[in-house]
Formats: sequence, C-alpha cells, structure tokens
Amino acid sequence: MPYRIAAIDVHKKMLAVVTADIAVEGEYDFDRRQFSTSPDQLRALTEWLVEQKIQEVVMESTAQYWRPVWQTLERHWKAECRKWEGAGPMCGTLHLAQAQSNRGPRGRKKDFVDAERLLRRLVAQELIMSFVPDAEQRLWRTVVRRKYQLTCARVRLQNQLESLLEEAQLKLSILVSDLLGASARRMLKALAAGETSPSTLAALADQRLRATQQQLCDALGASKELNQVYRLLLKMALEELQLIEQQMDQLDREIANLLSHYQDAVERLAEVPGLGVDSAQQILAEVGATAATFPSEKHLASWVGVCPGQEESAGVSTSNRSPKGNRFMRRLLNQAANAAVKVKGSIFEIVFRRMLPRLGFKQAIWAIAHRLCRLIWKILHQGVRYDERGPAVNQKSRAARMSKMIRELRSLGYHVDPPVNPA
Repeated sequence: MPYRIAAIDVHKKMLAVVTADIAVEGEYDFDRRQFSTSPDQLRALTEWLVEQKIQEVVMESTAQYWRPVWQTLERHWKAECRKWEGAGPMCGTLHLAQAQSNRGPRGRKKDFVDAERLLRRLVAQELIMSFVPDAEQRLWRTVVRRKYQLTCARVRLQNQLESLLEEAQLKLSILVSDLLGASARRMLKALAAGETSPSTLAALADQRLRATQQQLCDALGASKELNQVYRLLLKMALEELQLIEQQMDQLDREIANLLSHYQDAVERLAEVPGLGVDSAQQILAEVGATAATFPSEKHLASWVGVCPGQEESAGVSTSNRSPKGNRFMRRLLNQAANAAVKVKGSIFEIVFRRMLPRLGFKQAIWAIAHRLCRLIWKILHQGVRYDERGPAVNQKSRAARMSKMIRELRSLGYHVDPPVNPA
C-alpha cells in the first residue's frame, strides 16, 4: 500500500515541495512542485496534497515564514486527511523540523535538493522536531509575548528617561526609588508643562517620600534654566509611557479573557513561591493548560533546558552544560527561582542555602529553577495544589499572600471568592 510524504522547503516568497512514496524499495521517485506563499497558492497547495494522497508533511522552521503554511495545512489538509477511509494514526500529521538538523554539505545550495534531504531524514528519524501547540495556545503565546515586548519597551523607556534627566542635570533619580512612581510622575509632568520653581515641584512629592523638601529643591535646581528642548523630550517620553501602559492594560484583560476557562490552573500555579498571576499566565501560554504534550516532568525540564547536559566521549563526560531550550520559559524560571529563594521560611529558601556553599550562586539558582519546572508539570498535569512545608510559614503570612493573589486575579477580571476559614 503506498504511503506518500511531502517535504516543503519554506521561503518568504516561494515553497519548494517534493513528494515521494516511501513504501517502495530503493531510491525514491520524487515529484517536484513549486508554489508561491500567497493565500490562493497556499490553498492550491492544500488541494494538490489532497489529490496526491499525502499522509504526512514535514517543513523547516524558517523564521516566521512557516506559520501561514502550517495554519493553512492545519485548517484544510489535516481535516481532510482524517476523513479518508482506513487512515492510519500518523495520517494528517504535520512535522516542523529545526533547520539546523537539516543542514547540507558546504557548497552550492538548491531548494528542491534541501526538500529531498528533509524527506529522507524524516524517514531515517534524523530530524530534531519543534513543539508546535494547537491554534488556541498559539494565540495565547502571541498575546503573552506581545505583553512581554511592551514590558521590555517600558524598561527601556525608563532608562532613556533617566539618561535624559542626567543630561539635563536633574538628579531626581537619586532621591526616589521608582522614577515612574506617583510622586516622580507628578513632578515630571509639571516639568514638561513648563514649571520652573524647584519648591513648587518639590511640593508635588508624596508625604511618605523619604527625601526632604530641601533635598528635592536641590536635586531639581536646574529646572530654573531648563532648555525647552528637554521639556519637549520629557513630554514625549511621558506620552509614550502612557500609551505603553494603556496597551499593557488592554493585553492584561485580553489574556484574562482567553484564559477564563483555565482560572483554576492559574490559581494553582500562582500559589507557588516565586510565581504570581502574570507568571502563571505566561507558563500556560508556553506549555499548555495541562502540559499534556510532555509525558513526564523530565521531558518538560529537557524541553525547557533546565536539566544538566550530557556530553560523553569514550565514557568520559566532557560537559554538563544545560541544553538550549525554550528561552521564554528559561527566563521565567530564572526570575521565579530568584524570587522563590527570598521567601522567608519556604522550602526553596532552605534548599537554596543548603546547596549554595557547594554549587555557588548561579548553579544553586538553576537547581531551584529545575525543581520549579518539575513542580509546574505536577501541578498542571496531575491537577494538584502546592502545599508549603517550610518551617517558618505561619497562618498570617499565608493569609497575606492569599489576599494579594486574590487582588491580582480580580484586577485582571477573574471572579474569585475568598476561602472560608474553618472555625
């Protein structure tokens, strides 16, 4: 019985497609076809694959150009394959191979030759496949990663704003802990509006600010002769900051709406020390609501890249460096581990202090990140809740953390009822 596979070499403007029947013995008889990447041509590719009775498709993960091809095949070709009589378990399967695993020998490069090599290596199981979630989870990833980009833009704008104030000889950043806090913003808005009196600007500070009025007047003394160019640049920076924060608020509401059916998973992850509501949403977007793709916590740790590496030659270990993995999860787990070890009395603080003299700071933090990764898999895959077993955790600290988490969930639009304490 014939079993046909298609391999696609993806480019921005064109697709090099080859098909072959892998059930025959000897050399494959390749059928070549070229398509463009317009929507009409992608639909024509789908129809041609259905006519050819293609049961599996493999393509390279080339930049972002594979995404429209994947979405079109997933929507039309995959659904059609499921309807065929006698379809096998692999019928309608899409594979996304990492381009590094399909590298050819040095020399002249040809698109159809690359596609043929891609097909041969798929049959020989020599390709490294990428994890592509379903359409719903891909939408979560798009929104969550866009919010992270806006967060980076906000931090970059804050650094640019501090540099602008230093150039204008306004030493406000040495007296306030947060340059974008309420007190600092009122003073910066007044500066941008044309205020020249240091005492008037200092009076806008909150009473709880540690700096005195005299210190603020001294730090803002350059406002008397401040050039209008600096006022204009300051006004533009504040307007840009306001726009970024408005977009972040919109994305927060959109993420909460998309994950409304998985509120319980968000709450269970947010209970873990070092994590919060925002971190829980990012984790769900990266690994899924139940982490069903990963059979065990070891598979998840290997995919993220928080497990020790293994490079051996002749029985001698040459490197234990962690492998490359999902960079978004690696960043998130690193930040969560640094926060978890600072929670007083938590089990993570105890384990971290026990490993610190032997491993050093970086490796001890990475070990905590590994434990967090395995814990995340158990919480999502098995549906359990986190139970803190640290010695210094009391009822008061638990109640404070619970109230903080409930406030964050409600601010994002979730409906949360406070737990009832037993008598």
